[in-house]
Amino acid sequence: MIHYIKNYINKDQTFDKKRLLAIICLIIVISGTFGWLYEFIFYFFNSGMKEFYFRGGNFLPWINIYATGAVIIFLLTYKKRKHPLIIFLISILASGILEYIGGYYMEHFNEVKCWDYNQEILNFGNINGYVCLRSVLIFGIMSLLLMYLIVPFCFYLTNKINRKTFLIISYVLCAIFLLDEFYNLIFANLFSLPRASDIYKILGFKYLYF
Repeated sequence: MIHYIKNYINKDQTFDKKRLLAIICLIIVISGTFGWLYEFIFYFFNSGMKEFYFRGGNFLPWINIYATGAVIIFLLTYKKRKHPLIIFLISILASGILEYIGGYYMEHFNEVKCWDYNQEILNFGNINGYVCLRSVLIFGIMSLLLMYLIVPFCFYLTNKINRKTFLIISYVLCAIFLLDEFYNLIFANLFSLPRASDIYKILGFKYLYF
């Protein structure tokens, strides 16, 4: 795998449109799940290591802003993959802008404060509760993991697995997560259906909206 990563860094790979879309689908699934796991762990420490909190808004362990950010970082930095420092700096800037715009939009247009760094630990460099230095530095590190571990792994899979099998697995996995997202974000509100947060609270889980 290390040899494959070196080839990935030094040599451009081309994929047809369907396989490229399948790779992006895998990035969406993996990064959104990784983001959920990060927040699950972080909010345990933020609570003084007393409570575990489920984060997001879905039944599945997945958070949309991490998936969105990962796709943006991939598109912005793939051609810069020989320069990790440039990737790190671009990722800090891009994730900070995405986080600020996302937080501002949700609070002022949807009247939901999905996160507030004023209420969290290690919130130095806090700007209106939407973004802080700790968050963008962590996102910068996550972006390095994305570009030097997750993306090469996705490339490796698409080259090793039968094309049709790879496409089916990637598309189906992504569709499941996105259907979960659309149900909780759109359909549950339109048709007054129970959201994931309602179900988890009935089951006794500590649940924080994202």
